[in-house]
Amino acid sequence: MLTAIVLVNAEIDKIPEVAQALADLDGVSDVYSVTGDIDLVALVKVREYEDLAEVVSDQLGKVPGVTQMRTHIAFRSFASQDLEEAFHLGLE
Repeated sequence: MLTAIVLVNAEIDKIPEVAQALADLDGVSDVYSVTGDIDLVALVKVREYEDLAEVVSDQLGKVPGVTQMRTHIAFRSFASQDLEEAFHLGLE
């Protein structure tokens, strides 16, 4: 499984719509709105490099309202679902 972290800037008045459109794409597992110098972070998980190119270049980059993207390909994971669940301890 290949994972890419895509940092996305979007037109300010279209951020919620862009986020939903990204989340609806096959291969996009999660989309987060974030603070800082980017607007959204999209996690892309696919099986083949060709699939990665299709999702990121052919689909994600063509979502109306996306103004800029920076893609980072992960080559090793140091966390698991258990770590993510740990961040939610005490929050109900």
